[in-house]
This record gives sequence, structure tokens and C-alpha cells, in this order.
Amino acid sequence: MSDQNGWNEYSRLVLKELETLAIGISNLNAEIQDVKKEIALIKDREDKVDKLTDWKEKVSDIVSPSQLNGMVTEIKELKEFKTKSITIFAVVQFIMGIVMWWLNYSGK
Repeated sequence: MSDQNGWNEYSRLVLKELETLAIGISNLNAEIQDVKKEIALIKDREDKVDKLTDWKEKVSDIVSPSQLNGMVTEIKELKEFKTKSITIFAVVQFIMGIVMWWLNYSGK
């Protein structure tokens, strides 16, 4: 009878250890899934970096950074010239309108 009682205690202990191992394995599986997600994110970022590197090489084949900087400077200068020329044109038109009005008004 005492052998049977010992077996019951031992089997409960074994079951408890198996449950503990099952919980541990479950936790490890969850951590593995997290690691897989992180690896997928890293691969995605790596792909993006590769695409950007390819794009940079293609752009560098077309124009160098110093040429690109020069173009940006030229564009800024052209925008300033456009603004100045439109302003001057508007002022000249306004003056011409005043002169025309004055000639019409003083001629009558």
C-alpha cells in the first residue's frame, strides 16, 4: 500500500514537472515568434537600404552631388529672377496705367 502511495506522489511530481516544461516551451515558442518578427523587420529594412543604395548609384551615374548642388543654386537664382521680373513688370504696368490715365485726363 505504501508503494502505491509513493507512486501517486511520484506521478504527481512528474505531472507537475511536465506542466512546468510545457509552460516553458510555450514561453519559448512565443519568444521565437517575437524573434522571427524582428528578423522579418530587419530583412525589410535591409531591402529598403539595398533599394536606396541602388537608387543612389543610379543617381550618381547621372549627376554628381556637386552638380546637383549647383543645379539647386541655379534653381534658387531663377526663382529669385522670376519674382523680381514679375514685380518689375507689375510696377511698369501700373506706371503705364497712371501715365495713360493722366494723358487721357489732361487731354480733355
